[in-house]
Amino acid sequence: MPNAAKRSNKFNHVHHNSLRWKLYLIYDIFMMGIIIFNLFCLGANAVFMSNFAVWLSQHLHLMEFLNFYKQQLHPWVNKTEGWFISFLICELLIRWTIAIVQRHHQRWFFFPFIHWYEILAIIPQLRFLRLFRAGIIAYRLHELGYQIIPQHWHETGRFYYQVIMEELSDRIVITVLDGIRHELDTSSTHKKIIHDLVNHHREMFAKALADLLQDNLATELKQQREYLAQHVGDIVQKAVADTPEIHQLLRPFPIVGSHIENQLKNIGRRLGENITQGLLEPFVEKPLNQSNLTYQHIALKLSQVNIDQASLESFVESAVYESLESIRKQVKVKQWQQILAASKRVQN
Repeated sequence: MPNAAKRSNKFNHVHHNSLRWKLYLIYDIFMMGIIIFNLFCLGANAVFMSNFAVWLSQHLHLMEFLNFYKQQLHPWVNKTEGWFISFLICELLIRWTIAIVQRHHQRWFFFPFIHWYEILAIIPQLRFLRLFRAGIIAYRLHELGYQIIPQHWHETGRFYYQVIMEELSDRIVITVLDGIRHELDTSSTHKKIIHDLVNHHREMFAKALADLLQDNLATELKQQREYLAQHVGDIVQKAVADTPEIHQLLRPFPIVGSHIENQLKNIGRRLGENITQGLLEPFVEKPLNQSNLTYQHIALKLSQVNIDQASLESFVESAVYESLESIRKQVKVKQWQQILAASKRVQN
């Protein structure tokens, strides 16, 4: 009779129309029912045996009923609690034996650690853990398609569980971030921490920078390649035309001098265009399935830059502080409040 919350793999392999499945289902429902009934009786007993019950009975003139409960029913509740604890002990030992025989766990002594809440629930002072076991059984049955828990209760419980977990995690994260900021503000070694942080990410920075250059600079140079080549060619052509030594050299040749000068201008223009195309080639080419080696080399050199400079250290420190503050602001955003507001808008 294994517990429903911890036998999911084996439980899922049982055919849903088989007798074994039906016995599992009946047993889970039975355990959930008697646990809830037991806790209800104990809760009612705690209320009736309290001073509040005496005060309320006096005001409502129900002292006879309260005395009847204390004399007749209270001993019965205590006796059934003893029986129920004995039943839980026997049930736990039987399930442990079955788990050992059928090798539900890798080691025989794993069972009490996995079912720790059931063992602790046997202790009278920790009997509230029995409700935890009933909740696990109910949730397991709900996952299997049995509407044990109303859908509204299920959604409400999940929402408040998320609220609790978000609040706890937010407090932890904010405390850690504040501790880091305080350490950076007060520690004399904060520069070493920042330097270690930068050094740890140099390789990642180099790769990111190489990809950035490849995706942006290379694309822009490729688009402007023809324009740059023509522009440089025009500059060289103009430089040839504005060189007085060429005019002086060709002046003795009045007929062919102008023709030679024009040819020199065209040659200079073509040289300028070809040189520009050649210089841009390493920056616009992209080998198949790999990054541009030129950009890799540039990015690697830039990533190895020494940050022991006042302006650069200030920049890195500012980036670190602003990153911490941005994370802190994001963590402080209450997601559950946004979900609640959206739910109210839908209802309206």
